[in-house]
Amino acid sequence: MVTTKVFQNQIKQEANQLKELVRQELVTVVEDPKKRLEYIDAILRLGVAYHFEKEIEDNLRKFCNNLQSDDCYVDDLHYVSLRFHVFEKFKCKNGIFKDCLTSDVQGLLSLYEASHLRLHGEKTLEEALLFSTTHLTSFATQSSSSMAEQIAHSLQLPLHKRSIRLESRYQISFCETNPCHDKNLLRFAKIDFNLLQELHRMELSDFTRWSRDFDLIAKLPDNMVRNRAVETYFWSLGTFHEPYYANARMYSNRLFKIISIIDDIYDSYGTIEELILFTDAIQRWDKSCINELPCYLRSFYQAILETFEELDQDFLREKRSYAVDYVREQMRATCQGYFQEAKWSHHKQIPAYEDFLKNGVLTSGYLYTFVASFLGMGEIASKGSFEWIRMNSKAAIASCIFCRLINDISSHKHEKERNHVATAVECYMKQFGTSEEETYKKIQFRMEEEWININQEMLQPTTAVPMAIFNRVINLSRILFEYYQIDQDGYTISKYLEPKVAQVLVDYVPI
Repeated sequence: MVTTKVFQNQIKQEANQLKELVRQELVTVVEDPKKRLEYIDAILRLGVAYHFEKEIEDNLRKFCNNLQSDDCYVDDLHYVSLRFHVFEKFKCKNGIFKDCLTSDVQGLLSLYEASHLRLHGEKTLEEALLFSTTHLTSFATQSSSSMAEQIAHSLQLPLHKRSIRLESRYQISFCETNPCHDKNLLRFAKIDFNLLQELHRMELSDFTRWSRDFDLIAKLPDNMVRNRAVETYFWSLGTFHEPYYANARMYSNRLFKIISIIDDIYDSYGTIEELILFTDAIQRWDKSCINELPCYLRSFYQAILETFEELDQDFLREKRSYAVDYVREQMRATCQGYFQEAKWSHHKQIPAYEDFLKNGVLTSGYLYTFVASFLGMGEIASKGSFEWIRMNSKAAIASCIFCRLINDISSHKHEKERNHVATAVECYMKQFGTSEEETYKKIQFRMEEEWININQEMLQPTTAVPMAIFNRVINLSRILFEYYQIDQDGYTISKYLEPKVAQVLVDYVPI
């Protein structure tokens, strides 16, 4: 949307006024804890929680302190689910959820959402998921109300696994249909969405210009790599959308672009002899390697070295040069993983499923992506944050495996047609003799188990890193759902991603 500078200033002024009204609502003492919790839930869903982190934290701390003495709405499934307390009281003596709950649609939806935060061995939440899914599915198919639409949306993918910007765009539209919505909060969410969209558009323009000026694609033969500037930027936007992470997006965009090209070199273009030379050059990280490489890789390798030299200079000034070292280390490890895949492909080997997944932690590219995303986050990304990844955080490894699996079920048919290295699907089918359909189910179950592993570390009483760091792992896991579905690879085939990009970066929210 084209706007005048005067109008933009007016909009920003109104946004600041509305922001203060929302803040005042959060700091005002209320007698009804349910209404306050619902208000916080709305703030989170509408994507503006980053403005009120301290106020929300203060409110939630009060909830925690009063949890044992809080007897408000003790029989309200919606409230108790939002509060994420225990659900045993909603069961009959035989352990089955009470039939009377089936008419509480809002409560069932909250119960369904809460169940996706379960940990291993939490049988009640496993039963809650099955119970709520069954009855919500029935309601959604028998009604055409706005609530039925919201339920269908949640059943497709729960809130815990949704990318923040896309979800906030959906929730803005849904909130408008609710006659009880808070007008100030909704208008603030709309204005804030549009202001962020303007910022993100400018960043995408800068990144596209950098890609063109840096001329990565021109350094390699035609049709060798995927030119995906928009898809790359959209990925970083799923990692962090807040304005104060602009530098982090800039660095992660550039580093993601480089590893994507490297992936294509190993995947589709390089011969095994050329890949031996390239892998060795990456491990040695020395300009003397340039003349040993095939001609088409020399300028690209030079570009990698120059990019990291610039990073070294930037972060030396910040006294955080160690950060670049961690990114360099993960690039080396990722290339070793790619090379192992290339060897399997060259020798026409289909590895054992667990061997494939162990190597898949590297070939997912996510250990590299995690540290690349930390790079521009400032002092909060301390050396300890990078060590957390390096020492194989349970959540980080789970996210890598999830990434590898969702990527493989989205693309394995396409990869099989072009004689690509075996995916997790082929590895599982060969080892266990299962059909393709059964294999999909097994892999999807494993993917769910990895999400529970992420929850496990997220919900520990104390995490090894600040939540701002841990959220990069969660957000990078979430954004995968926007790119990959069974037989749909949105990074390679952009038509699958285009409607989502339009919602976030093109379509203006009417205010």
